[in-house]
Amino acid sequence: VVTRDDVEESLKAVFQFVKDKEQLLQDLRSKIEETEKKISEKQRERDYWLEYKNVGSQIHAEKISSLEKDIVEVKSELERTEEHYREALKVVREENQKLFDKHMKLLSEEALKKAVGYLDKDCRREIEENQWLKEEVKIYRKEERDLKASVQLLEEENTTLVAKLIDIKLQHLQV
Repeated sequence: VVTRDDVEESLKAVFQFVKDKEQLLQDLRSKIEETEKKISEKQRERDYWLEYKNVGSQIHAEKISSLEKDIVEVKSELERTEEHYREALKVVREENQKLFDKHMKLLSEEALKKAVGYLDKDCRREIEENQWLKEEVKIYRKEERDLKASVQLLEEENTTLVAKLIDIKLQHLQV
């Protein structure tokens, strides 16, 4: 004997079972839709990469090759520019050193003149005499070199004359 409660319970269970199956079916449909979307996205991505493989990779390879050439040219230009600036810096440093040395020499002379200005008359006279003596020593050394050169020339001339005289005496002795 089946009672009304049993039938209602059985119908509720069947209804719940159908409801659960419909929910499961709906979940499966949504998962299928998501999977189809993912498949279409992956298909588009695959198509993009196939197109890139066939066309775009060649374009990028050419661009990469061109950029590598540009890099080599830029490096070469950089080295030339660097060498130019290195040489220019060297010239400027040498010029600055010359100017610095000249300036220091002028400052030294100026300082010497100021220092001499503070000395008494006797010291200044000694300095002037010392400078005069230095000039005289230069003149003396130049005259000494000139005289030594003259003496050497005279000695060579005398040596040749003595040699000629000896040759003439030898000829007279033989006669």
